Amino acid sequence: MARVGVLASGGGSNFQAIALHLAAQAGTSGAPHEVAVLVCDKASAYCLDRAAKLGIPAHVVTYVKGEREAAEAQMTSWLEQAGTDLVVLAGFMRILTPFFVRRWRGKLINIHPSLLPRHPGAHGLEDSYDSGDTELGITVHWVDEGVDTGEVIEQRSFARHAKMSLEEAEFRIHQLEHEIYPAVVKRLLDR
Repeated sequence: MARVGVLASGGGSNFQAIALHLAAQAGTSGAPHEVAVLVCDKASAYCLDRAAKLGIPAHVVTYVKGEREAAEAQMTSWLEQAGTDLVVLAGFMRILTPFFVRRWRGKLINIHPSLLPRHPGAHGLEDSYDSGDTELGITVHWVDEGVDTGEVIEQRSFARHAKMSLEEAEFRIHQLEHEIYPAVVKRLLDR
């Protein structure tokens, strides 16, 4: 059995999708896996409520200006205590330091709401939509020291129709995320 640590900052819909997918897969062939811990950087984030409902331990990390490595050392401690085999970023809206990335290299993945390398950064979905791209989608990638520059693990896309609103695009992106990200996490854990 492998254990996942999830880092999130907001609603936690991808966190929940991953946790539920792994729990549902526990009875199928292959080793069962689980989300062992959630780490969040916002005390009021809804992902903490989701964790409580799912019975998953959760911690809130405090980032003090200029002390990112101290916060990430605390995160690493929680992840290690939980026996984390894979760290999954699920809407964690912080740029991680080289200290953290080096510690978890090869065990640290992210999902991004655009077809990288196009439109990296915090506003990938909006930037992709505003660009007029005819194809929108998601990228699951390994995390490296850059911003959304790690090796691509998987991408999925859909054709954008002429009258698609930003809200519809966001809905379709979330559908893809909730379908693809849990499956990629399971596949990586099964290795």
